[in-house]
Amino acid sequence: MEPTLKLLARRRFAPLFATQFLGAFNDNLYRTAMVLIVIYGIYADPAQEATFSAVAGGLFILPFFIFSALAGQIADSHDKAAVVRRVKTAEIVIMAVGAAGLMLQSVPLLLAMLFATGLQSTLFGPIKYAILPQHLKEGEVLGGTGLVEAGTYVAILLGIVCGGLVIVADASGALEASWGAGAVIVVALLGRFASSAIPPAPPQPGMEKLPIDWNIFRSSWKLMESAMTRPQIRLAIICISFFWAMGTLLAAQFPPLVKNALGADQTVATAFLAAFSVGVAAGSIAVNLLLKGKVSARFSPASALLMGLFVLDLYRRVIAYDSGSADLVGLADFAARPQGIMIFVDLFFVAMMGGMYVVPLYAYLTTHVPPSETARTVAANNIVNSGLMVAASLLLAGAIQNGVGVADTLFVVVGATIISAGLGWRLEKADRALTPGTD
Repeated sequence: MEPTLKLLARRRFAPLFATQFLGAFNDNLYRTAMVLIVIYGIYADPAQEATFSAVAGGLFILPFFIFSALAGQIADSHDKAAVVRRVKTAEIVIMAVGAAGLMLQSVPLLLAMLFATGLQSTLFGPIKYAILPQHLKEGEVLGGTGLVEAGTYVAILLGIVCGGLVIVADASGALEASWGAGAVIVVALLGRFASSAIPPAPPQPGMEKLPIDWNIFRSSWKLMESAMTRPQIRLAIICISFFWAMGTLLAAQFPPLVKNALGADQTVATAFLAAFSVGVAAGSIAVNLLLKGKVSARFSPASALLMGLFVLDLYRRVIAYDSGSADLVGLADFAARPQGIMIFVDLFFVAMMGGMYVVPLYAYLTTHVPPSETARTVAANNIVNSGLMVAASLLLAGAIQNGVGVADTLFVVVGATIISAGLGWRLEKADRALTPGTD
């Protein structure tokens, strides 16, 4: 098997990797700049801030729930590389309008463009996974999937860090984001350039005549009905969806958790998101090394349980933390405290276990269906993912509005990890039953 990292030098993988990397970077640059400027520059009420963060997370995910079936049909019936180029062209327009929202500090405009970025990610989502079995050899799919996931989270890390850096104070002390406004447009242009080098990925024979059902409700139902009738595919989809629901709960709460539970400023909030992203990237690479290229859910149950244990330790440290200051502390002061460092350690391992849990499941999903159905199966997965993520965001917003503390919401994540471990074990058990003699 060709060493996984060598794929980064191959045209059949590198341009897609770069396009995905730049897209994830830009989404998170925009979203982080938006959340930080609203929470630290516009709002001044803890409940309002936490609610905005949860609503923003749900609004980005909502298009996945509504339009994934349409995206899957388009990806399976058209040249995937050509679709990517159209999506990246649309991103330029979206980010130009989003840049105006950052400059004007208009919450409605910022949220509208957040929804639009979610829509273009919805269209790209089925393609980035469905194209891998088409361009890569059988033994390269897990490695390629791991690289895409690791690259995505490194991009998320960089986007988060840059999103925090572009929020600066002007001469009067007020926050502004003119650097961010320019950056999101430049990165969108680079993404469109990278997409032009993706090799053709035509539909499977006969699929170019697949009729597109533009009724999003009917097509979503049919897509779900087709995918969820297969026991192993259904289990893989549900496992992946629980991971994303847990990630939504954690990521949505980082800024308000940092500000209101830990008494720290936006640099610490950015570092929280960064630590989480590095952890998922590390887990994505580690599980590929452990599995040695074999597509298997073997490590998913243990990874989910370990994730829950680290979340519990994170909760313990958060509620015991005392900043010792009436003012918001910066990253240097936060990291200087032993509890601060250990909170970062917990975050890293929560995310690392999450990466080890989810990467094999994506590879499993794309290699256990016929090639002509790959994109639509990924789209069905995205529908369930987004449904649980939106539900998690609504649950979070409702809990906070009813007086539940930000730190206490971590217990919901712990419960989800236990369920995820059980589902992962069932998937691995079912897979062993179909492939006797595996260890």
